[in-house]
Amino acid sequence: MSKFFDDINSPADLKRVKREDLPKVAKEIRELLLQSISKTGGHLGSNLGVVELTMALHYVFDSPVDKFVWDVGHQSYVHKLLTGRKDQFDKLRQYGGLCGFSKREESEHDHWNVGHGGTSVTAALAFAKARDLKKEKNKVVAIIGDGSLTAGMAFEGLNHAGHLKSDMIVILNDNEMSISTNVGGMSAHLSQILTGQVMTKFKREVDQMLLAIPGIGKDISQYAHRLDEAIKGVFIPGRLFEDLGFRYIGPVDGHDTDLLIDTLGTVGELKGPTLIHVVTRKGKGYEIAEEKADVWHGAKPFDIASGKFISGKKSHPAYTNVFAETLIELAKEDEKILGVTAAMPDGTGIGKFGKVFPERTFDVGMAEQHGVGYAAALSIEGFKPVVAIYSTFMQRAYDQVAHDVCLMDLPVTFAMDRAGIVGEDGATHQGLYDISFLRTLPNMVIMAPKDENELRHMLKTSINHPGPSSLRYPRGAGLGVELDKEIKELEIGKGEVVKDGADLAIFAFGTMVDPSMKTAGMLEEKGLSVAVINARFAKPIDEDLVLEYARKTGCIVTTEEHAVQGGFGSAVLEALQDIDENIPVKTKCIGVPDIVVEHGAVGLIKKDMKLDSEGMFETILSFVSSESSSTTEGNRDKDSSGNGNKELKSGIKKPITFKQPVNG
Repeated sequence: MSKFFDDINSPADLKRVKREDLPKVAKEIRELLLQSISKTGGHLGSNLGVVELTMALHYVFDSPVDKFVWDVGHQSYVHKLLTGRKDQFDKLRQYGGLCGFSKREESEHDHWNVGHGGTSVTAALAFAKARDLKKEKNKVVAIIGDGSLTAGMAFEGLNHAGHLKSDMIVILNDNEMSISTNVGGMSAHLSQILTGQVMTKFKREVDQMLLAIPGIGKDISQYAHRLDEAIKGVFIPGRLFEDLGFRYIGPVDGHDTDLLIDTLGTVGELKGPTLIHVVTRKGKGYEIAEEKADVWHGAKPFDIASGKFISGKKSHPAYTNVFAETLIELAKEDEKILGVTAAMPDGTGIGKFGKVFPERTFDVGMAEQHGVGYAAALSIEGFKPVVAIYSTFMQRAYDQVAHDVCLMDLPVTFAMDRAGIVGEDGATHQGLYDISFLRTLPNMVIMAPKDENELRHMLKTSINHPGPSSLRYPRGAGLGVELDKEIKELEIGKGEVVKDGADLAIFAFGTMVDPSMKTAGMLEEKGLSVAVINARFAKPIDEDLVLEYARKTGCIVTTEEHAVQGGFGSAVLEALQDIDENIPVKTKCIGVPDIVVEHGAVGLIKKDMKLDSEGMFETILSFVSSESSSTTEGNRDKDSSGNGNKELKSGIKKPITFKQPVNG
């Protein structure tokens, strides 16, 4: 790096740079972004696109006194670099390192934790109103992308902001449009004129003069305002925002640092809500990323010179790809199958489905609520919609899932990708709550495959089920198992005995089946006979299988890549509680404890929480050992049916107590 960025460790340092040298700083920042993200991976295109905008914000305003609220937050890398986190940037999205999104716990310059889109305007409005109530004078700026603007919450925030009239700035970062020389230049010129201090003062004085005319002044003033709006409507494409109560500025070239600084400086002096329409280019400065912005939105480690992603060892087909290919295969046989997604066609695999069936594919934008309601109505008309949404984003449509699907018992399939621990995207993206919030809903079926082959059968089962169903599966590669040529339906609510055993039964859900098999092997080396059950369904639970192994072993352990509270393990405990006969059984629920799971490699997170095979081995062995140490010698000689206690091969004795779940 050259001398410019070497000396910038805070917004105050940036302000000391001469304006004519800012383009050099921007170039150096882009070089750092490329060098760093090529090693760690991350959101490249959006951050390359907001370099000048971020610099201008910090050049004009006074962070952290003035508050910046980044929507989604994946485009806040430059903001992190300018606010004292440059030395930590090589640990971006790494275990224990910087978060890939805005995070209050990281810096006083981050005011709002994000990861989901559409929240910035609401938060910024609240900050602005709180400022007014406290009689403070700081500025508040929300930066929202054109994609996030499709979220209904964004319009709710805009509508409320226009009503309250508090001083705030919303920057619409539009990286889909391009500005032609004439229109863009004219719009920027008109915006500067219309918002300049001289023109603003002139318009105010003319308005006061017109209102003073006896009898007709008010009518003439209203006519003048309508004329003003009509003139602006001809040149400036911001009538929607004006109607919502915002002053509209733009489009403004988001890569012209001088223009951005001048515009922000002027707008900062205006009263009321103002929206600045800034046009940027994703991937700016890295031609390869500019040409394929969608591919470079979230980049894996790559070679800068060639633009080729660095691949590790050859992996098995990803669950997402298996889902997409299976959906295509099933849709060729059933013309009623439709694909629906919410601004994630590539991430969910629906984009691949859409290339084969464009007329049967619907991307509703960042509007999960609308997508679910849309699918519900389609199902009433006889179609079979498959709504592919990440587990974390399903949270946003809970009301619609409950009211528009479950209460009407409609045949909508929810394909929940990224269920479980997702890794580097961190706390806002971990898919750890879907079982809990869906399991409470009437008519909902919840299933998860043990591998990519079972995913195929579950997808067909879900689509052909006459009511609502959800299918959860993880991010990343499958296990590499052979795929059956024929896709068959599974019996709803029935589990599978993968391995039999007499001393202990592990009921594993979804991704936990494979590590549970490894754990069982380690436990057997200690003399325990361990059964492993592929539960398949969290709702309805296979109560017959639970009852069978409660009788047989007297000891049940549940495992899931999900929060323990209200999850699969809770469902098993409820099933045991409902059993009429008095079966002495001890239980242990292993899953994600009641904590916020931060970012990092999936393997490291699982190891840390003891959700890998070695960790589960330690947990189960400790659990069984601690329980047996409290057992008296008099409980030793009972029958081997599981209705009492017996001596295990290792000499460990099973108690007859019913143990409540403990977080793994």
